[in-house]
Amino acid sequence: MKVVLFCGGYGMRMRDGERDVPKPMAMVGSRPLIWHVMRYYAHFGHRDFILALGYGARHIKSYFRDYDETDSNDFVIEGGRVTPLQTDVADWRITFVNTGIDTPIGERLRRVRRHLEGEEFFLANYADVLTDAPLDAICERFVRSDALVSLLAVPPQAAFHVVETDADDRVIDIESVAELRMRENGGYFVMRAALLDELREGQDLVADTLTRLAHERKVVAYPYNGFWMPADTVKERVVLDQLAVSGKAPWAVWSSNAIDIGTTAHGPDRRPLT
Repeated sequence: MKVVLFCGGYGMRMRDGERDVPKPMAMVGSRPLIWHVMRYYAHFGHRDFILALGYGARHIKSYFRDYDETDSNDFVIEGGRVTPLQTDVADWRITFVNTGIDTPIGERLRRVRRHLEGEEFFLANYADVLTDAPLDAICERFVRSDALVSLLAVPPQAAFHVVETDADDRVIDIESVAELRMRENGGYFVMRAALLDELREGQDLVADTLTRLAHERKVVAYPYNGFWMPADTVKERVVLDQLAVSGKAPWAVWSSNAIDIGTTAHGPDRRPLT
């Protein structure tokens, strides 16, 4: 299946504090977030990517245009010619589509529709969230359903507690958000082509289209309690980076060594923050 990645969100301060980059280009190990997301999909055989670009598009274009296989693969130099012994992206097809700076995600999907012609199913996702969810099982379950879209449903990630009070403002219960009977939209969408006909100009994908379709019982969830983490906060980005540096990244389903998850084999064994 083709994979649409939403890469148009506004950026964050780089570690040097001097430049803004789009969030998918935040470094995790020696590779950006988007590389890790794409390696995940490629592991399951989905190597035809459509990048819906927006803010900071030039950073993403430049990264892949000047991609250096030797950063994460063994290689041989003979007669001045460099030959990688393994490759990361040689069998990938990447389509770069400028979809606007302030464009909602639903509209970004509309604007790449022409690149999905002839596809019965396709995958879509944010380019800044990582998981080790079983993509094959997610796809198989969705194909057997009659839904238009599937999404990964994960436990709430917030660490705070909710407080229940009575009429006199006495606290009668305190419960962790993680223990509530609710789940977050974790992305990792699987979609039927018919979903494209449901998109409306200028609308958001989740808040508008999927909310409406959910009321029509056309959205199915894949509940998942395993590893899933976005990169929305500094702490989350530090945790992801330290997992990559330690060589213990749960999302790196394609590899069992540090080189293949976009870091170096000799870095310090830094532990994730708690």
